Amino acid sequence: MITQHDKAVAFQALHDGGCFLIPNPWNVGSARILQGLGFQALATTSAGFANANGLNDYEVTREMVMAHAGSLCAATHLPVSADLENGFGDEPATCAETIQLAAAAGLVGGSIEDFSPGRKAQYEIAEARDRVAAAVEAANSLPFPFILTARAENFFTGIPDLADTIQRLQAYQEAGAHVLYAPGLRSLEDIRTVLSSIDRPLNVLMGPRDGFVPVEELAALGVRRVSLGASLSNAANGALIRAAKELLRPGTFGFTQDGVGGAQLMAVMDAEKA
Repeated sequence: MITQHDKAVAFQALHDGGCFLIPNPWNVGSARILQGLGFQALATTSAGFANANGLNDYEVTREMVMAHAGSLCAATHLPVSADLENGFGDEPATCAETIQLAAAAGLVGGSIEDFSPGRKAQYEIAEARDRVAAAVEAANSLPFPFILTARAENFFTGIPDLADTIQRLQAYQEAGAHVLYAPGLRSLEDIRTVLSSIDRPLNVLMGPRDGFVPVEELAALGVRRVSLGASLSNAANGALIRAAKELLRPGTFGFTQDGVGGAQLMAVMDAEKA
């Protein structure tokens, strides 16, 4: 039986060299599909999970996120990391507590971002660094390697300042973050600049924003991990909306040609089991 420690060691090893793609399921079924298709690790999507529950991003509670994460961890033998938003509180102690709860849910990694939904602004760098440091201390106290990712949200919060982004990432690196992440970087040149300014593994969100490039090209730059955010759940929701609109007008059923039946779906889900 694969243990949480086994998953943690495997997840840590993925960050030691090369580049890997970490897709973001939004429920147990999508997690099992991605496992069956051969991915090596999974990460939750806060927006995808929120939308699946009829909510906007940042409207889910910590309790909801932990229950969701626990269900994914129980359903797959793959390592699972979680989008832990801002740690569900402004105080460093709250971030540390969130990491402990994440580990208890079965997770082997998680991200803490520097945007406060309550303040509707990024934390000042010193405060953000202290929050990351508290999360790192909690992660490092666990009896297995827990990969703590620190996020600089500049490009997602209307402050696309690359210099400030790098300053933040460097501060989080000094605080001990294991992986660094600045979602929404605009170009390959931005990614190169960030990579030359840090010495931690860099996660890139399916980017850059000015045009998607293959994982192989990102890997050649030195990117260690590529995540998808809510893109898969958005694609599924898009398919549902298009199908429903076709039903309403013109009242046809062409969308069924793109569907996957139960037997085929279960064959994918069961393709790779521990």
